[in-house]
Amino acid sequence: MNAKIRRGDTVEVINGVYRGERGEVLRVIPKESRLVVKGVNMRKKHQRQVQAAGRTVTPGIMSFEAPISISKVLLVCPKCGKAARMGINRESGKARRVCKKCQAVIDA
Repeated sequence: MNAKIRRGDTVEVINGVYRGERGEVLRVIPKESRLVVKGVNMRKKHQRQVQAAGRTVTPGIMSFEAPISISKVLLVCPKCGKAARMGINRESGKARRVCKKCQAVIDA
């Protein structure tokens, strides 16, 4: 799948418990159509103390971001600051993302 959202983009969640929250994309998993957004879909994992290769993993409760579906987020346009759908404009042999609301080019 050719996703229009890339690592480092700011996105807004449009569906679910975290609706309306914005965050930076930390990781994109294109084969599963999922992505990890900073501060969204937080999960907790109870980690026990483990010794491996001379190192000790500290025990406790760890919080981490779990992946969410790409269909639940919209890219935030840096020019107008609104969550909008993105189109692709192919000029001079390069494909560039374009905001559908204000027609601003996202990729410079």
